[in-house]
Amino acid sequence: MAQDERALTDADLEELRALLVADRARTECLLASLTGTFTSIVAASQDTANDDEHDPEGSTIAFERSQTSTLLSASRSRLVDIDAALTRIAEGRYGFCERCARPIPRGRLAARPTALTCVACAT
Repeated sequence: MAQDERALTDADLEELRALLVADRARTECLLASLTGTFTSIVAASQDTANDDEHDPEGSTIAFERSQTSTLLSASRSRLVDIDAALTRIAEGRYGFCERCARPIPRGRLAARPTALTCVACAT
């Protein structure tokens, strides 16, 4: 088994856990910011005409609302993935491919700590 394909050490797990916890904090801050932005956009749209097609600012507000909504959804999904990875660490299942059960290379986990599969199974 190559060096990078071995099971993770306790130190590896703690380092990756710290990455996930930091990413979770950043994602929560982003969610709070996006939620505020979305609320502002909705409030702004209530002050404009309801006819987006003929209102010069209507399409811009609709685009901003759609873009922010998409970013909110992606951030919520990211938070779910992070929490699932933290749960796998706590349960001792982290770092093993969900398809082939082999260890996920540490390099892959360092780049993508929420990874569920090894490189071979991901492609």
